[in-house]
Amino acid sequence: MKKLIAYCGLDCEKCDARIATLNNDNALREKVAKLWSELNGVEITSEMINCEGCRSDGIKSPYCDVMCPIRQCALGKAIETCGKCSAMDGCQTVGMVLANNAEALGNLKSSKK
Repeated sequence: MKKLIAYCGLDCEKCDARIATLNNDNALREKVAKLWSELNGVEITSEMINCEGCRSDGIKSPYCDVMCPIRQCALGKAIETCGKCSAMDGCQTVGMVLANNAEALGNLKSSKK
């Protein structure tokens, strides 16, 4: 599986946090911080938006590194992605992403093959 596919199936290559990091784009960092704060119910500052992908080596945002329950679960189970987990179909943790992102679901289902 492509290293830039996150544990949840999202494509880190398309992630604004990764794009902001690679391009050192502070305006995009501000936008991502605001959106992620609203979506996750935690305060995320633009200074926290530095990430090269949750499964790749390198820097990760604090949310992606230690606060993301999906990443923590996959790491604890020592699985490549949620697509390798037998409980994925009924999982409420990854379900919050998959319910709103058909591409992520497709990425995980293709990893089962």
